[in-house]
Amino acid sequence: MMHRDSWTQRALVLTLGLLWSLPAAALNAGLGTPPPNVDRQTPQAAVQGFLSAAHRGDYATAAHYLDLDYIPRAEQAERGVQLARALKFVLDRKLPVDVGSLSKEPEGDPSNARYDQLGTIPLQGNTIPIRVQRVPSEEGLVWVFNESTVRQVDPLFAEYGPRLVGFLPAFFFSDTVLGLEPWQWLGLLVTLLGSAGLAALLERLVLAFARRLARWTRFTWEDNVVSSGKGPVKLLTFSALLVVGTLLLRLPRPAQGVFLRVGYSLSVVALAWAVLRILHVSATFVQSRLSSEMKDASRARSVSTQLVVLRAIFEVATYVIAAALLLIQFEVVRNVGVSLLASAGIAGLVLGLAAQKSIGTLLAGIQLSITQPISIGDTLITEGEWGTVERITLTYVVLRTWDQRRLVIPITQFLDKPFQNWSKGNPEMLGPVILQVDFQTDIDALRAELRRILENEGKDMWDGRVATVVVMDVLDRTLTVRALVSVSDFSKLFDLRALVREKLVAFLRAHPLWLPVTRTEARPFPPPELASSLEPASPVAPPVPPRA
Repeated sequence: MMHRDSWTQRALVLTLGLLWSLPAAALNAGLGTPPPNVDRQTPQAAVQGFLSAAHRGDYATAAHYLDLDYIPRAEQAERGVQLARALKFVLDRKLPVDVGSLSKEPEGDPSNARYDQLGTIPLQGNTIPIRVQRVPSEEGLVWVFNESTVRQVDPLFAEYGPRLVGFLPAFFFSDTVLGLEPWQWLGLLVTLLGSAGLAALLERLVLAFARRLARWTRFTWEDNVVSSGKGPVKLLTFSALLVVGTLLLRLPRPAQGVFLRVGYSLSVVALAWAVLRILHVSATFVQSRLSSEMKDASRARSVSTQLVVLRAIFEVATYVIAAALLLIQFEVVRNVGVSLLASAGIAGLVLGLAAQKSIGTLLAGIQLSITQPISIGDTLITEGEWGTVERITLTYVVLRTWDQRRLVIPITQFLDKPFQNWSKGNPEMLGPVILQVDFQTDIDALRAELRRILENEGKDMWDGRVATVVVMDVLDRTLTVRALVSVSDFSKLFDLRALVREKLVAFLRAHPLWLPVTRTEARPFPPPELASSLEPASPVAPPVPPRA
């Protein structure tokens, strides 16, 4: 019995040794040897490599990042290209990948080293996890999209993929240009042309139907309103058709987001255009009725003036609301757009138009939001105050000063008066330190001391560019000396200047003769006899010649 157990152990050890000596099974043997640029050593490298290859249309390389061992070797090359393309399409549409959140270590996430999950995608009431997993290959252990994920690619693509795969040649799905496949570019062209043509046709039909309805009344105002819809109706219809057409093309999220914003902007412009047209038609109609029916000319002029003011109020309100609706879709100026929209009430506009200064403030706020000489978080110097922009509204700017006070500044001041914005451009800055010293001061010693201070106490703030000491002015009793230093970030400038000023004053205090002093000169007073001799003789009048 003992002898049989020893033979069994020897056979087991021999078998394990043979298995260990054999080369590892090739991963995706039907695809051939991976190209040299295929990096599958970490989860982040694998996902980034797959997305890069797929987005440039190299689906044959992207297939090496998939676990295809469940597919027969003879079919792996063809199926790998199809699955890589389908997975890229599904990820672009339903799961934007944050590559930076994936592990950069070959061992993966320490909390779960078996796989690294990108996220989940809903499918028919279930959630499908999208994962990369570390599997053995002839190169060792590598990271690829695991088998369970690859098996779900076809159902996901059937749910979220385009419906034209079976109707167009393979050329339209073989490559990408700027992130879009040829069939999508073709679809965009068809969508633009078709939307334009269909919008023109729908505009004619809608206006023709509206004119037929307007003829049932005896007023001409409806007829003019219908005629003013030519243009805005076409633009509004075009924007709606453009958005619907691009949604059917299943574009990637960034591209789809662009077309959604374009469609939204065109809709806002079309509605504002229609409102302005209606205001013009209504004002003209009322003006003509007043001229024909009012007998009192002064009363007619008064009502006409009121009509002009009301029309101006509504037009400004339309511009303000339209501008606000356009601004709020952009993150950079969303706060300005929200403030613009909130301040666009009719009552507020009436009061605003009653005062020209308020109108100027509104326009200044719009101009400031477009040109952006200041932004939230910028460091400014204005009105002799140094602070940070904390809030920007349509009418004022809130500046948080260095001592935590809040300075409220009218927004027109930033368009009418100069101010310093330290946050624009390069953050590097120079700062002077002014000292008054005696004429006997050794300027070279001051230069050496400044260099010592910057290289020791101020090394964490000084950027090493500028460290100079010059005599700026010569006064009757002192010299004006300027020490100039530089920093890479303006937030360090105040502290560095204070440090240099403190250390240089301490250095001057160690040399008392270099400190400013007041000198007086004492002269002895001359004795009286010497003083009288020093006085000039009194002038003697010349003799008068006798008269003849």
